[in-house]
Amino acid sequence: MQTFIMTAQLILGISILVILHEFGHYLAARAFGIKVEKFYLFFDAWGVKLFSFKVGDTEWGIGWLPLGGYVKIAGMIDESLDKEAMKQAPQPWEFRSKPAWQRLIVMIGGVVVNIITGIVIFAMMSYAYGEKYIKNDSVKNGIVPSELAKEYGFKTGDKLISVNGQAITRFEDALKIEHILGEGVTYQIERDGENIELVLPADFVKKFGDEKKDFFLPRMKFFVNELTPGYNAEKAGLMVGDIITQVNDSAFAFFDQFQGILKASAGKEVVFHVSRGAETLQLPILVDEGGRVGFKPDSKDFDYEVLNYSFLASFPAGLDKAIETIDAQIKGWAKIFKGDIAVNKAVQGPIGIAKFYGGEWIWSRFWMLTALISLGLAFMNILPIPALDGGHVIFLLVEMVIGRPLSEKFLETVQYIGMILLLTLMVLIFGNDIWGLLK
Repeated sequence: MQTFIMTAQLILGISILVILHEFGHYLAARAFGIKVEKFYLFFDAWGVKLFSFKVGDTEWGIGWLPLGGYVKIAGMIDESLDKEAMKQAPQPWEFRSKPAWQRLIVMIGGVVVNIITGIVIFAMMSYAYGEKYIKNDSVKNGIVPSELAKEYGFKTGDKLISVNGQAITRFEDALKIEHILGEGVTYQIERDGENIELVLPADFVKKFGDEKKDFFLPRMKFFVNELTPGYNAEKAGLMVGDIITQVNDSAFAFFDQFQGILKASAGKEVVFHVSRGAETLQLPILVDEGGRVGFKPDSKDFDYEVLNYSFLASFPAGLDKAIETIDAQIKGWAKIFKGDIAVNKAVQGPIGIAKFYGGEWIWSRFWMLTALISLGLAFMNILPIPALDGGHVIFLLVEMVIGRPLSEKFLETVQYIGMILLLTLMVLIFGNDIWGLLK
């Protein structure tokens, strides 16, 4: 069931974004009187399609190959490489008959719509949910560092003060992507009443990608907040709101200590000492091989704040988030080209993206990821690679500079090269996904 939900979210999210992207090209083309012959969600490779219908000059349909979508614009050298059509004399309603500036607008139409989509989703998320965060000064017990964070000098109980000279007011900002993707990260921490500076090297992101979710977490006392249906905790009689005070003879104060005890007891039955209202219970429970029993914790240790936005104020907030996202993508790709981040860890295919959506349909998470993917599609499509929108944009800019169009033979050749590059990239991405599953 979880696989079905992940797949359904992936297909819905990608379908929405592909349709909107191609609609950007379609609207721009129609605005300049250019004929659009086809508008397809997914590819109708070798002429095979699930269904189609025609309205005016445009055939609308869904193909069988779920690798994106396309609009076929008359008189344009694109993925179809329709040489016969290009041999005919240019018609006034064709792409190639229009001025370069109009063709440029048509080519960036999809990217513009993807950017607007990301901004609007972020804005509506801000309006509907606000921004909830942990006040950093309420993290009284410091942090719990991951094994990687310990390698760089962090210790349990450290209190975060600043990162790269900026005071940390929201705990979540300590791992803000703009800091992580910078040229080295400097943390100011408090340890046993003493201020200490820890510097992370520029290439630490090579390892960071594996532990970014828990590089460091706020240390907390806890209670049972949610039970995993059918799992050992529920079977043993644990209930939401229970406070676990002891496992066998081992007492503890914080959740990280509790986790350590469970890991040491993996595969064994233990006894939980539980405080439930005025009662004290002892519950035998089996710890699985991964050191888990099946519940999510929560804590009353922290002060949360929610920043709410009016409808109008949500749009500048959405724009800020979109700019941060695109900036992070630029910095991330710069790190990839420099070798600071491995490509197989940075680039996700359909399987990897589906995992991000998760096996539970949570609308807030769905829309957040869809906004991120929309901006990712915009960034990828504007890259100056033949067969992508960015490649066409570059050729049009060259044409505008030299005052004449590039030869059709040249455009056909680079289109072939671009398609080979994209197919190679797809094979690598899918292979990376499959290798991840096998591992």
